[in-house]
Amino acid sequence: MATYIMLFRFTPEGIKHIKDSPARVTAAKKLFKDLGAEVTHFYTVMGRYDTVFILQAPDDETVARAALAVGALGNVQTETLRAFTEDEFAKIVASLP
Repeated sequence: MATYIMLFRFTPEGIKHIKDSPARVTAAKKLFKDLGAEVTHFYTVMGRYDTVFILQAPDDETVARAALAVGALGNVQTETLRAFTEDEFAKIVASLP
């Protein structure tokens, strides 16, 4: 399974109903699981983004489907990064010409 970092920013609608956010996190984690991805960590962060999921998924398509599904609810905008472990990074570098 690949690792992904999904960054979230609240939309005006999401911040308007911020008190519902903890329940939305729980619902999003279930939605991701139903789609084949597992959220392993959740963080609230300060700065450009509001919250972060660290997740595992079998492929990019699963993560794209999850991001679109949660984004379609209207409370957040997402940005997703594929994360590589230190070992994966070393293999990538070792394969360079």
